Order: sequence, then structure tokens, then C-alpha cells
Amino acid sequence: MSKRVVVLDYGSGNLRSAERALERAGADVTVTDDLAAAAEAEGLVVPGVGAFAACMAGIEALGAGPVIAERVAAGRPVLGICVGMQVLFEHGDEHGVVTKGLGLLPGGVTKLPARRLPHMGWNTVHAPARSVLFAGLPDDARFYFVHSYAVTDVAGLAAAGAAVTTSEHGTDFVAAVERGPLSAAQFHPEKSADTGAALLHNWLGTLE
Repeated sequence: MSKRVVVLDYGSGNLRSAERALERAGADVTVTDDLAAAAEAEGLVVPGVGAFAACMAGIEALGAGPVIAERVAAGRPVLGICVGMQVLFEHGDEHGVVTKGLGLLPGGVTKLPARRLPHMGWNTVHAPARSVLFAGLPDDARFYFVHSYAVTDVAGLAAAGAAVTTSEHGTDFVAAVERGPLSAAQFHPEKSADTGAALLHNWLGTLE
């Protein structure tokens, strides 16, 4: 039986490629801005590309923040992708402007201290042994990144009980995070070929 997944359409995100990748991983996918469907689906995917502030504005205009928070509080799976991961944190600092995030994870998003930005292309990640998302994937698995901002307080997030997967570009940063029903990836699983497909399949396995 295919798991019912909603990809939330709030005006920002690589919606169709996420839809296709989830379908290939075995999900029954709906792309919609319908908050009732987002609340009721077995899994909710929050995509996002571009600026933190613009993504938050889209989420707030739709009124989606409470739906995402209520799902997490009820133990119902949510997967954030790229900026859809970043908005789950407390704030984003872009160009000196701090924008409040959804606050479902502790910490903030800042510019990577790297000579070359954006961080674009394939990179390896380091996942903890207890990770569900990366179960069965090799240690040298590579994923596709496109971003200039990231969460770099790896220790603080781990101290909050999260399973934190890291990567490195200028400094160590959070490549993925798992805490209870909330999962998120800074990279694009939908653009990460077989490794991304395996990760999405693992996430679908957490849906009830």
C-alpha cells in the first residue's frame, strides 16, 4: 500500500521534481496548498528554494506554520528539504536581516564561511549510527547541494536530542537532521540520484 504524501505548495520549491522522486520511491503524492490535505496525509514534505525570508513569507501567507507544528507535536512525519529544512529552525540571518523561522528545531541559519559560494554540487556526508534516513547507505554516499546558508551549531542541535548528519564546506554544517517525527535535509534528495532515492525510501518507511 503506497504511503500518502503531500508536497506542500506555498509558492516556493522544486515541487515537480520532488513529486516525481517520491513517486519513484513508492509514495502516492499530491502537490497542493490545501492545509487539510497537508494535515491528514501520512507524510508531509516542506520544500523550499531561494531566500529564507521569502519562504517564510509564503508559509505565513498560506497559514501553514501551525499545520506543520501540529503534525510534529502529534508525532506525524514531516520532511523539510533545502530551505524547507532551514525554516524549521528559530531564525535565518541573510544579508544582515534576521527572519523568524518556525522554531521547531533550535538554532539559526547563517552564511557559510567559505571562499566559494554557493556550495553547489556533490558532497559526502557523515551520518550518526542511529540515523534512519541514512540506514543502509555507504559512508561515502554523496548528495547534491545548492546553498550559501546553513546551520553550523552542530553540537547545540545534537544536545537537543537530534540525530545530526554533517557535511563540510568552509566549516562543518548540518546536512540533515532527525528528531522524532521531524526529518530534514539541506541537500536535494530529489536531485541526488540513487542515494537520494534510497533516503526518500527510508523516510517513507517511517510513515504509518
